[in-house]
Amino acid sequence: MSRILLLGKGGQLGATLLPHLQTLGTVTALGRDQLELSQSDQIAAVVADYQPEVIINAAAYTAVDRAETEAELAQRVNGDGPGKLAASAAAQGARLLHISTDYVFNGHQGQPWQEGDDTQPLSVYGRTKLAGEQAVRAALPEAHWILRTAWVYGTQGQGNFVKTMVRLGQTRKTLRVVQDQVGSPTWVEDLAAAVVALVRLGDRAPAGTYHYTNSGVASWYDFAIAIFEEARALGLPLAVQTVQPIPTCDYPTPAHRPAYSVLDCQKITALLGHPAPHWRESLRIMLKDYLQTLAKEVGQ
Repeated sequence: MSRILLLGKGGQLGATLLPHLQTLGTVTALGRDQLELSQSDQIAAVVADYQPEVIINAAAYTAVDRAETEAELAQRVNGDGPGKLAASAAAQGARLLHISTDYVFNGHQGQPWQEGDDTQPLSVYGRTKLAGEQAVRAALPEAHWILRTAWVYGTQGQGNFVKTMVRLGQTRKTLRVVQDQVGSPTWVEDLAAAVVALVRLGDRAPAGTYHYTNSGVASWYDFAIAIFEEARALGLPLAVQTVQPIPTCDYPTPAHRPAYSVLDCQKITALLGHPAPHWRESLRIMLKDYLQTLAKEVGQ
């Protein structure tokens, strides 16, 4: 059994991870009110206090567009904080599993991104997440796992694409969704299972960078169509009648996003011994659970 320190317990991944990690050992889960990664001077003391064997950093500054005007804060949370966390892990002899993102890539190539490909992020968010990766590698070269993922959604949290589409689909007849950004929708429960598997493997999982998403590829438009098809099949009444595919240039945002975010997951597939579930299968399971939760809330 391990002593595990989980950061970011209030986020989508952290909240999903917590019950699963408790099967592996004693878990201390901290949110921003207990440890703020932007306050790097607190990190060493907290890690020394809990003396974990494994640290999982699911905390991050994730407001992609707002980061364009809050670059310093994003850098402290996403770049400096993980570096300090890795240095503190080294002092304790602990391992660190750090969650990163497809946004470290520029999205310009048309084949899945491998772990060693050039990054060249397009946004402040991507650059600060890349800085965090580099700081972790430098401070803890032999005892880190960096797990890049993309397009994460689940029943936890507020701002994910699936929950947004369900909400809008119930009230709007027409929606416009970007068609020229492509990636792999990833259910947070599947991502959490991969995190737990890495922690369970321990020394048998070599230090380094891994990619994990659900299998399969979709555009945001494809993803939206699938959400509405699956939701209707599960009996959810929807107002939406038309989903219009649009180019990114018709939906400008402060931060530039990679056009092609598909991650090559062969490395972790070989390590875990099985591929990730297809995104559509996981979407169906998530929506069934989520719509049951919504129905209970309406009935209360």
